[in-house]
Amino acid sequence: MDGPHQKPAAERELALRQGRVLEMTRIPSGSNAVFKVTLESPAGTVGAIYKPARGERPLWDFPPGTLHRREVATYLVDRALRWQLVPQTVLRPEAPLGPGSMQEWIAGPASPPELDRSRVEAELRRLAALDVLVNNADRKAAHLLVGDDLGLRAIDHGVTFNEEFKLRTVLSELGGEPVPEPVLTDLGSLLAERERIATLRSELGSLLSRSEVRAFFSRARELLGSRRYPLLHPYWGRPSEW
Repeated sequence: MDGPHQKPAAERELALRQGRVLEMTRIPSGSNAVFKVTLESPAGTVGAIYKPARGERPLWDFPPGTLHRREVATYLVDRALRWQLVPQTVLRPEAPLGPGSMQEWIAGPASPPELDRSRVEAELRRLAALDVLVNNADRKAAHLLVGDDLGLRAIDHGVTFNEEFKLRTVLSELGGEPVPEPVLTDLGSLLAERERIATLRSELGSLLSRSEVRAFFSRARELLGSRRYPLLHPYWGRPSEW
């Protein structure tokens, strides 16, 4: 299974999309059905997280059966921005329990890591901007992982892209602070490149409603214009850590 020297992204994507499921174990924590799976690919075995649509608990403020699509949509936004914060995630039409999202497994470092504080700080601020863009309603500390390259990885993006402002994050203390210039540069570059925007709009359009896609681009323009993280309510702006 994938270890310190991961397979190239193209090989991982092929495995996530088409790899045969050899093993599947349910992860008990969480309100929705989540499975750790081992996929067989031509290049070997790959670990992944499988979230089937049929295992999603209904929510009053999100259309039923769409949380797995929002997982994929968040990865696509991260990929378009070239931030590499979200593990590779694909839509899997066929799997043991039906359609769902399939995300690469993040094993983490083999031993307790010595983290670069400045790098972590920069990645957290970049992640906070990503959460604003996708309107993440549930950014918990437990959703932050460290990859074997000692880089930050963020998981669990099922409750995102709502048209209404629902940002709730453990990083709420950044509210009102300036967004770092490198983050704004990346976002501005994306919004200025017609081909990248057209590709992202098409990809998101296959996963979300038209109004949700419009709301995403509206948030992107607003963040670029304000250049500051939005202020959140000191209580309602933080997620429940359970």
